[in-house]
Amino acid sequence: MGDYGRQLEFGYFLVPNADDPLLETARAADRAGLDLIGVQDHPYQRRYVDTWTLLSMIAAVTERVRVFPDVANLPLRPPAVLAKAAASLDVLSGGRAELGLGAGGFTEAIEAFGGPSRTRKEAADALEEAVTVIREIWSGERNLRFAGDHYHLRGAKAGPVPAHPMELWLGVGGPRGLALVGRAADGWLPSSTWATPDRLPDLHARIDEAATSAGRDPAEIRRLYNVSGKITDGSSEGFLRGPASQWADELTDLAVGSGMDTFVFWAEGDDQTAQIRRFADEVVPVVRTQVARERTA
Repeated sequence: MGDYGRQLEFGYFLVPNADDPLLETARAADRAGLDLIGVQDHPYQRRYVDTWTLLSMIAAVTERVRVFPDVANLPLRPPAVLAKAAASLDVLSGGRAELGLGAGGFTEAIEAFGGPSRTRKEAADALEEAVTVIREIWSGERNLRFAGDHYHLRGAKAGPVPAHPMELWLGVGGPRGLALVGRAADGWLPSSTWATPDRLPDLHARIDEAATSAGRDPAEIRRLYNVSGKITDGSSEGFLRGPASQWADELTDLAVGSGMDTFVFWAEGDDQTAQIRRFADEVVPVVRTQVARERTA
């Protein structure tokens, strides 16, 4: 595990709080030149607007940024319909949608909202089945058939086909989920709050081993990272809490030393627009320059 050499991308993690200026914040991220906007998906959270509705609105009011759920809540979103929704958004936005997917945490809240109650094994099984179903629906083929314990297709007709090669990123941390990433996903999408830098080598190794066993090059798999913290003017207060120069150095280390290539900024504090601007202006270009320099060296 080290630098996989992939092109760097940078994004913003938008919390879908109904009381916040969500679309203006999304436009600020777009104007700042960020590559991605991710929106967490917790339908049972009463303070949040629906993630897919928000993603559609963001795509409508922005020009270049790509959007994705970070990550879609599988138990509350059947995979065939989810795949169609994602493909539809990609078509309508001109190829600016990707799909992040998770097995679903907060099981009691999911069950309270009408979703299934699953054990960890059942959730892992369902996620694996969902990946197959989503790929089938994106194929555009007819008479699709799949028989699983949690999901099925019985002569389904797919469509529309995504406008671009839409990527499927899995937000997983367990051994089975990581192996699934290596075998069948386009990317891995953890958060710095639980996949701390010291854990990354082991987690990458599990993905890489599964990818190699499946005949895939591990470098084909995108490694995204939700990075939670705050850019400040003062001295360092710890990992990802300090001045822009500290952020640039730490993200550079994560890219060339810890294999991450896509950083989704989860800003702490109330002034999100100011944090977005500082991230885009003071951190991103420095990281690009430093990583390019180290790769050349």
